Amino acid sequence: MSTGLIVAIVVVVLILLVLAFALPRMRAKSAQRKAERELGSRRERAAEQHRVEASNREAAADEAEQRARMAQAAAEKERAEANLQNQRATMHKHGLADDEIVDPGERDRFAGVSGGTIDRDGDGHTVDDRARDAVTPDRGTDESAGARSEYGQGRVDERRERITDDVRESERR
Repeated sequence: MSTGLIVAIVVVVLILLVLAFALPRMRAKSAQRKAERELGSRRERAAEQHRVEASNREAAADEAEQRARMAQAAAEKERAEANLQNQRATMHKHGLADDEIVDPGERDRFAGVSGGTIDRDGDGHTVDDRARDAVTPDRGTDESAGARSEYGQGRVDERRERITDDVRESERR
């Protein structure tokens, strides 16, 4: 045999040996890369499903918050209406709203007993007169008791102002 043929056989045997050992490794690496790609794809699909679910839940939460704000506003409105009714009841109790329950034709009949529907200061409004009557003690006792202290007068003025404001506010509604 010639040396060239021996060298050729040795080279072919070496190539076959390299292929015999390298081919399974290459197949294993190829299978591993394929598995990694598939796992990455599955991860991406799962993440997308979770993003869609999170988006849906976020929208539902926003809608629920909007309904809660509307319910809160309705509750505040009802509370304000109840407060208004309480204020009106207080006004009626103190005779500050007799003009609402006495018809214009009956005013003469109730003139002496109604809660001050007479315009005492002639300004065209009885609200301030009624408020003044509600917070000012009987005029006779006030003058007989002597001059009121500045502190006491300030308190009376504050009450009168607060009641007048409350009455005007309730009349606007």
